[in-house]
Amino acid sequence: MARVHLTLVGFGLWALGFGWLEAQEAQGAGGMESTFFDGRTHPAIGYGVRPSDDAVARLNRALEAGEARLEFEPGSGYLRPLLRSLQIDPDTQMAVFSKTSLQSSLISPRNPRTIFFNDSVAVAWPRGGFIEVAAQDPSQGVAFYMLEQRQTAAPRFRLEPKCLTCHVAYATLNVPGPLVRSVAAAPTGESLPFLANAIMDHRTPYEERWAGWFVTGRTAGVRHLGNTTIANAQFPTAEATPAVSMLDTLDGHFDRAGYLSPHSDVAALLVFEHQMHMMNLITRIGWETRVALADHGVEGARSAAAALAPEFVDYLLFIDEPPLPAPVKGASGFAERFSALGPRDQRGRSLRELDLQTRLLKYPCSYLIYAPAFEALFAESKAAIYARLRDVLSGKETAGRYQRLSAADRQSILEILRDTKPDFAALVAAGL
Repeated sequence: MARVHLTLVGFGLWALGFGWLEAQEAQGAGGMESTFFDGRTHPAIGYGVRPSDDAVARLNRALEAGEARLEFEPGSGYLRPLLRSLQIDPDTQMAVFSKTSLQSSLISPRNPRTIFFNDSVAVAWPRGGFIEVAAQDPSQGVAFYMLEQRQTAAPRFRLEPKCLTCHVAYATLNVPGPLVRSVAAAPTGESLPFLANAIMDHRTPYEERWAGWFVTGRTAGVRHLGNTTIANAQFPTAEATPAVSMLDTLDGHFDRAGYLSPHSDVAALLVFEHQMHMMNLITRIGWETRVALADHGVEGARSAAAALAPEFVDYLLFIDEPPLPAPVKGASGFAERFSALGPRDQRGRSLRELDLQTRLLKYPCSYLIYAPAFEALFAESKAAIYARLRDVLSGKETAGRYQRLSAADRQSILEILRDTKPDFAALVAAGL
């Protein structure tokens, strides 16, 4: 039986006069998920106040200036043109059928909500509903937008603050950001969180993943909660039971009119789950460093970044990723396209190369180290992250949990980063 995680949003008390040093002590006790932090209104952040430069804000400005157009297409409306404008490939499509979204009244196994993504933007759409977009600004974190699926000569995105009700929580590290849920569903799509309810990232046991999601591709040997509904939820013996459940495509499971792909690709799901939490980590360490710098100067910023760097780097290096019980393979073309992306080192290796045999990545270090949001981190954040990376990859950090990184893994990641991240190479060469 799947282990049940009940999603509880808990906020600590941030009393007047609660000093930064005490906050750091609390941070060390439980990690970013369990410590309160709300930097949105701090002058160093100004979330929702300072102009945003995320991909959707830029597209909105281009639409207003007449420099871009979105054509309305039969069936899926603005969806396909929007994905083209944001450089998101339809092969990233994933389909979720549990009613766990702002548009839950529309969502069911017969009408799933589809999600598409690239390194900084996620787009969601259920047939008959509006388009939802979450876009990460390099410095301002993730903003949430809506686009009405109504043909007009001047389509515009609008910011949607209602999204923050769910998207600022312990699961997002208390910064505005995405989260991916695994929630059991009835045949109608009604959520059954008392049977299965987990927040998914690459650390989640596979037996707890994908409740309420379609999963397509070869997953033989991997027990999960995808592709199934629970008809007898009120029976005393009802349970969400992990099973090997494979779908070649979505064909035959619902009318696909308007949908862009016949897949909810297992490889895309694995990448997406990793990426959403990584995006939140980047925002959190960036915001905390900026707040500390504003309130306590350079030394305060260095101390704040150093306190967060171990948790950040552990996730960056997939230290707590469970091994895949068996190889998986998608059929949408996502894995092949994603693995072909760079940048590449002198030997042609890339951090985007997928493994999918025993783990997600061939070289277990997140490709989001190249993301605009990572590049925009203050020097104090990067220095702390790179110092921790050096210690782990060089073998200086000897804790047993790091033994999962083989000597070959460490050497390969170091070499790739030295060739593709000049600031990392310079700081390491200078001894940080």
